[in-house]
Amino acid sequence: MDHTLFTPYEQGNHNQTTSWAECIAWYEMLAQRFPGVLDFAQIGVSDMGVPIHAGVVSADGVFDRAAIKAAERPVFFNNNGIHPGEPEGVDACMALVRDFCVDPARLAALGRTVFMFIPLYNVDGSLNRNDSSRVNQDGPESFGFRGNSRHLDLNRDFVKCDTLTARVFNQHFTSWDPDVMVDTHTSNGADYSYTMTLIHTQADKLGGSLGPFLRETMLPALFAGMDERGWPTCPYVNPVQDSPDHGIAEFLETPRFSTGYAALHHTIGFMPETHMLKSFAARYDAMRALVETVLEFTVRHGATIAALRRVDRASVSSARSLPVHWSMDAATPSRFRFKGYAAVYRPSILGHYTRLSYDRSAPWERDIDYYDSFPADVDVPAPKAYIVPQQWREAIERLQWNGVVMERLAADETRVLDYYHVDAVTSRAGPYEGHMFHDELTLERHSGALPLRAGDYVVRLDQPQARYAVEMLEPQGHDSFFRWGLFNSVLEKKEAYSDYVFEDHAAELLRDEPALRAKFDDWKAANPAMLADQGAVLDFIFAHCERYRESEWRRYPVFMLMA
Repeated sequence: MDHTLFTPYEQGNHNQTTSWAECIAWYEMLAQRFPGVLDFAQIGVSDMGVPIHAGVVSADGVFDRAAIKAAERPVFFNNNGIHPGEPEGVDACMALVRDFCVDPARLAALGRTVFMFIPLYNVDGSLNRNDSSRVNQDGPESFGFRGNSRHLDLNRDFVKCDTLTARVFNQHFTSWDPDVMVDTHTSNGADYSYTMTLIHTQADKLGGSLGPFLRETMLPALFAGMDERGWPTCPYVNPVQDSPDHGIAEFLETPRFSTGYAALHHTIGFMPETHMLKSFAARYDAMRALVETVLEFTVRHGATIAALRRVDRASVSSARSLPVHWSMDAATPSRFRFKGYAAVYRPSILGHYTRLSYDRSAPWERDIDYYDSFPADVDVPAPKAYIVPQQWREAIERLQWNGVVMERLAADETRVLDYYHVDAVTSRAGPYEGHMFHDELTLERHSGALPLRAGDYVVRLDQPQARYAVEMLEPQGHDSFFRWGLFNSVLEKKEAYSDYVFEDHAAELLRDEPALRAKFDDWKAANPAMLADQGAVLDFIFAHCERYRESEWRRYPVFMLMA
């Protein structure tokens, strides 16, 4: 093979990863030499102004997205370099695409399936090259940084889309609508014998027809395929206590993560996590084996996966209630055969505590608890449509980036709609990925006549992107727009009072509003110590009286049309 067709990884010592400049130049060279196999182009720019590229490989030279979708061809998507310090997928993808170009049999094996890829997603982080930020990792010699140029983790940004990079991804992913996605990573965590572990779209959360297919057909085939390739693989090692001895739990990858985001589009997603303590060469080989194993399954079963996706999309549109939140069933774990190392506990030399380590000279193999059941714990009545007032631009933009079909009201009108009142919110004490994330919330559901304006958006659920709309617009969804703070202003009361004036008026309100008096009496009985706090007393009366009620305060500003 021509020496110029070897990747930077292959030309090096197998402990080096390509740079962004080398990677893009190499793919551009490959596309020029094999224009009938590879289409490679820029799809956007990052927050730092760096081009973001994507490629398409097709056995018959058809690269037009509209033509591929019209022909209902399976689409496999390989995303790489979201965390540039975990780069083996970047290098493995380069070699795989090269082999499609130079090996006619390998290319022909794709059949009708289209191989779509992003060679290096976090381009900003890839340029922040260093050799020290991956504290516990064995190689490569240098690599990029986890955060992007705004110090955000792109694998937490798929919903909130604070970065231009995530916005590009949302639009690119939606336009191609892949059937299966593999997003490549390296793990942190426990020590064990496996080089490859696998996070997959949680099957209960994926639900519908795809969830059972993933659990009962696809995952057993992938684990068997990796065994055959010499890379035994286990589920991602997520210990329920401090070590795998006590059991591991499936990772509930909510929509902030790549695979959770993919599930909103009924795409089966995988995050392969190679083990940080294995050599970079071993991690590279295992990652390439994993991508090829999932790709081969997709080629064989692409028509089945596509059919199940159509069924599941239709079922969301016709459902009477919809799940929006899932939790682990801690009472009924299954069992999994695991190969681990003995956990060793001994006093730390740094402080007065006991530290954990693993003894690789004492391997073990036995069945452990595997918590793989995540039933839905919040279901909501399925509306006919959501109404999103036009002033909530941030939510509307994200719906548009994800292909959600929306209509606009032609004239002002008043409709009877369901809506939520936010009774209570518990937010994180500190910033998380640039936001004060709302972990807990308590809602009351109401119905009433609400004024709407010409131009407000109507989001009906009889459409392919219904699941994305539901889990983003229902505030109890794991990563809803509400939880990420897109509607925070409704949590703030806008008017206030002067206590020396309101004190007398509050007594009049209690006299004139029996419902207020009843609520106040209950509050006094429950909070006797607060009666010594004038601010607490007056705040309660001001917040609960009808006379000065602000209708928008704590009213969630997305409404439900139920009939």
